[in-house]
Amino acid sequence: MRVLIALAVLTGSAAAQPAGEWRVKPEWVKAHEEFLASDLLQGRASASRDEGITATYVGSQFESYGLAPAPGLAGFVQPVEIERPQLDGHAALSFGGAALHEGSDFYILSTLGETFTAPLQKIAAADWKSAKVDPGAAVWVEGASELGKDMPRMLTTLSIQGPKLLLFADSPDVRENFQQAGGQTRIPLRIKGAAGPALSRFSATRIALTGNAASQLAVLKNGEPITLALAARPMPPQFTYNALGYLPGTDSSAGTVLISAHLDHIGVGKPFQGDSIYNGADDDASGTTAVLELAHALAAGPRLKRSVLFVCFGSEEIGGLGADYFREHPPVPSKNLVANVEFEMIGLPDPKLPPNTMMMTGWDRSDLGPALNQHGARLAADAYPEQNFFQRSDNYALALRGVVAHSVAGMPVPPFYHRPDDDLQHLDFAYMTAVIQSMVEPLRWLANSDFVPRWYPGKEPK
Repeated sequence: MRVLIALAVLTGSAAAQPAGEWRVKPEWVKAHEEFLASDLLQGRASASRDEGITATYVGSQFESYGLAPAPGLAGFVQPVEIERPQLDGHAALSFGGAALHEGSDFYILSTLGETFTAPLQKIAAADWKSAKVDPGAAVWVEGASELGKDMPRMLTTLSIQGPKLLLFADSPDVRENFQQAGGQTRIPLRIKGAAGPALSRFSATRIALTGNAASQLAVLKNGEPITLALAARPMPPQFTYNALGYLPGTDSSAGTVLISAHLDHIGVGKPFQGDSIYNGADDDASGTTAVLELAHALAAGPRLKRSVLFVCFGSEEIGGLGADYFREHPPVPSKNLVANVEFEMIGLPDPKLPPNTMMMTGWDRSDLGPALNQHGARLAADAYPEQNFFQRSDNYALALRGVVAHSVAGMPVPPFYHRPDDDLQHLDFAYMTAVIQSMVEPLRWLANSDFVPRWYPGKEPK
């Protein structure tokens, strides 16, 4: 009831503010967070009923602000049918006439569930930060067991470069992480009817070799073919949910600005300090709140020249399926998207940034950030370029299609990242309000201008 009263005050007060004097109120920000990050939503797990409830809440807010359904849609919530294959447990890894078998020789941490052959590429684990991986290769990481707690970062960094397969010797740290994930091979959900995920940012199959299996690989030469044979059976379908709201512009030829976030988190999981609900107040209820309040602000003002599409994607946490579906089935043609600003974890300021400032990932790739700053946005360059955050949010799906698409964030990896204590008590509401406020007039300017952001030469992602 408290949240509903707060939202009634929120929507009822919108008309009282002239557009040029629009002020985002901290109580509005807090009201959204109290619902989105409540225990009742059980952590908004990807492709769950709670994610669907979240999308319904976001869609209802869009409707209350006066937005229209996105072109081609009848409502504000878009269900997307997805499916997850299940392995039969009898995978085989073959090379040079030899064969290794799942269970006795290796276990699979994650895979897309496909059979393939790829050329071997060897790299030293000590060089993982600077190693150049061949796209489509089967990468054997020698000495990976010595990395300890750096193993997850190494796997992510190498996966982004596009190998088909990552192979490494089993270690206590790898085994512990596998057991924490339930001791089951992670196979991402996929959009129904697709051969695989429309886009998987971390698509490499990851295999830990046990016993003396690693020694058999160690003698192979670069370029030798390795085949992974998998068999999978389909499971019952599920749904993920996107929430979309559309603010039509006055000039249908001027293009559309996309403002987005993801609305899911990781649900209920391993307990931490007696709590097992991963509320995701920062990741990414904070970004969802930003999209809602920017929709609130822009819809309350004079009609804009360009259209603005507000989208909160589902299933980001399990591979970006909501954004992938949007990319493949955009309600407006991708060529008409002028720019995309994705809000990802804006709940806390980062000590490396000036006060009340967000970082923009891929800052040096386009002229969008500097242009927004000239009109009052509080944005700065990515303070952690080595973490590849540009590739790790839903903006990347569109960036690969040529859309100038960036994510903005506060502290990108706070101490409570992917833990149950990512909750309301750890948010800085004054900071959130200030940075959302700083984006209102710059985005209004972008939607009213003729400015078309461009990738800098050689910086467009491929």
